[in-house]
Amino acid sequence: MITTSTEIDLDQLKQSFETDGFAVVPGLLDAREVEEIRETFETLRGDRRNHFNDQITDPNDPLFHYPRIVHPHRFNSIARHYLLHPKVTACLHSLFDEEPVAVQSMYYFKPPGARGQAMHQDNLYLLVDPGTCIAAWTALDFIDRQNGGMLVVPGTHRGNILCQEKADIRESFAASATRIPPGLKAVDVRMNPGDTLFFGGALIHGSGPNRTTDRFRRSFIGHYAAGSLQKISKFYLPLVRLDGTDLEIEANRNGGVCGDSWMGALH
Repeated sequence: MITTSTEIDLDQLKQSFETDGFAVVPGLLDAREVEEIRETFETLRGDRRNHFNDQITDPNDPLFHYPRIVHPHRFNSIARHYLLHPKVTACLHSLFDEEPVAVQSMYYFKPPGARGQAMHQDNLYLLVDPGTCIAAWTALDFIDRQNGGMLVVPGTHRGNILCQEKADIRESFAASATRIPPGLKAVDVRMNPGDTLFFGGALIHGSGPNRTTDRFRRSFIGHYAAGSLQKISKFYLPLVRLDGTDLEIEANRNGGVCGDSWMGALH
């Protein structure tokens, strides 16, 4: 874990990332930036055309009223700005050893009582080829296990992408889950507003429910790939270069280790 919030030690970031599969940079965004993101997405929440369809139709479910928003950079300039934030992309340039491209943006409100997301690996969905993706997951609230903080499984970044099994939908809004390999375990990542967690596409991660009655667990997430990638799942096209222009590449028609039917069902 990176321990300084005054300057980014890129060498330490890379060492932590390569050892554990993840690293946290405290205070990557300042308080003003955190508040700007919060205010922007509270406004977007009022327009249901901006919501990602999670097929949640029960008005008693907190996620019906606070659903995640996917690809907001495609219609909102503030989201696009933070997806391409210079501090974030500087870290990614170091981790990829080349200029990255942006693949996806997401916003999670995770209100009190909301379900979490079962353990999973991002590149099962993104299908970046060659290589893998990296997520930059920025906390917008104080985050711990009680309000559904991030759980990561150190060391799984060295393993393969695994097929999934059914998840407990009482605990997870996602219906599929990745089993943690024997001998490994998930650990909590406690974060303050403005902290950014970087992790690779093979790292198993997820979160539990928000068990609090009065605390949100808001987060802004970007996914990225090395600029030399050749294919990606079509859901993520077009990509975005660091100069803000769109980039079209070949859609990955290979469903990966879990087959074409898996890819077709998701994308």
